[in-house]
Amino acid sequence: MNRRNLFLSGSAAALFGGSAAALFGGSAAGATQTYEVTHSDAQWRKLLSPAAYDVLRQQGTEAPFSSPLLNEHRAGIFGCAGCALPLFSSKTKYDSGTGWPSFWAPLPDAVLTARDNSLFMERTEVHCRRCGGHLGHLFTDGPPPTGLRYCMNGVALRFTPAA
Repeated sequence: MNRRNLFLSGSAAALFGGSAAALFGGSAAGATQTYEVTHSDAQWRKLLSPAAYDVLRQQGTEAPFSSPLLNEHRAGIFGCAGCALPLFSSKTKYDSGTGWPSFWAPLPDAVLTARDNSLFMERTEVHCRRCGGHLGHLFTDGPPPTGLRYCMNGVALRFTPAA
């Protein structure tokens, strides 16, 4: 495994006894703000799968092209896997070619952003407005009409098909 894959897969957290984001300049979700939905670390571990816990609570990143949601093309809503808050409409989903589910806009009042200086680079972190869970990152190379790419970890999302 090369160094890039080591950090991207979250294996660095296991090797160093903590999350890679915490070791390299980031902060765990919810560390500086109070959210509507809160749980202890032990409760989050019970509520979430290990992969979802790593992404949502430890700012991990799932491997590219590994999420079934990448190829989800039905009409519906993508919500937070931590608290079920609706985050993105399928109407704003597009194929960015990056390997992660991507959207050009969130639903109103769904996400918050924060500066992320982890892994020796500056990015914009996207997290759930209600529980503070880390969802992914925001980039300015998206399609019209916004020019934005919300590059999300599929494991941090739950899809609900339209009725």
